[in-house]
Amino acid sequence: MRILVVGGSGLIGAHVVDVLRGRGHAVTTVARTAQLGVDHLLDVGSASIDELRPLLAGHDGVVYATRTEEQRPLPKPIYPEFRRDNVDPVVRLFTAARLEGLTRGVLMGSYYTYFDRLHPQWRLAERHTYIRCRLEQAREGRAAAGEGLPVAVLELPFVFGRAGDRLPNWSGPLDRWARSRTPLVAPTGGSAAASARSVAEVAVDALEQASGADIPVADENLTWHDMIARIAAAVGRPRRVSRLPAGAARTALRLGGAVQALGRKESGVNPSYLADLLLADLFIEPTSGRPLDPALRETFPTGTA
Repeated sequence: MRILVVGGSGLIGAHVVDVLRGRGHAVTTVARTAQLGVDHLLDVGSASIDELRPLLAGHDGVVYATRTEEQRPLPKPIYPEFRRDNVDPVVRLFTAARLEGLTRGVLMGSYYTYFDRLHPQWRLAERHTYIRCRLEQAREGRAAAGEGLPVAVLELPFVFGRAGDRLPNWSGPLDRWARSRTPLVAPTGGSAAASARSVAEVAVDALEQASGADIPVADENLTWHDMIARIAAAVGRPRRVSRLPAGAARTALRLGGAVQALGRKESGVNPSYLADLLLADLFIEPTSGRPLDPALRETFPTGTA
């Protein structure tokens, strides 16, 4: 196959490129910033269908591996901007891909869409703009692709790993916390987690099979206590992790939501309802059987400042 990887210089995109080439497929990469190995510079977030079609011409499939930060606070209302960042580029990309005759696609999504299917009573799309846009992204992207271009949506949890100097965008604060002398605390609940390599392998499997499925991806399920303890051990500062009472977590997050509201700001995941997610077991049946420790050590190496 010949595959275009959008976001090919990012953490997940770089691993997708590596796995594709390792299996003998041809790869073209596109990214917003100049990086080693990027074939085309283009901001796909603002590119028109006519600008995208020449990039897609001659390819069999496309992978959309870019993302936005769901927790950055923005002035109200945030939905138009989140839609511009998450939904509209995907609709234009898969429209262009359909017009160019591509036959397979992969969209890197969020495991929140999995839990929205599993627990409709949580009203995730109603409460969280980011999750609403992730659902619209998958639905409208597939509609734009049409029946002849199946699009697999990988529903991703916390992703660990490294690609060059690219790390998960959430890893910095956890790294500094684990290396500091500040006490470590964790609430109840936890999350599924996967390595960037595992995500890439699932993505390439989906391309080879021309899958149009929703695919939750996980290597392991970690309680927050276990995750923080393993991060502290990885950086070389193993120590006890205390329990944070659920009531304290709820109060702090609701206070954060109230402060945002006073400033007439919002974030993609609403802090007023975030405790309902934070304190839940957001677990997925592991798909790889691969231990997470190597990717965790890549993300949080011992001895780095």
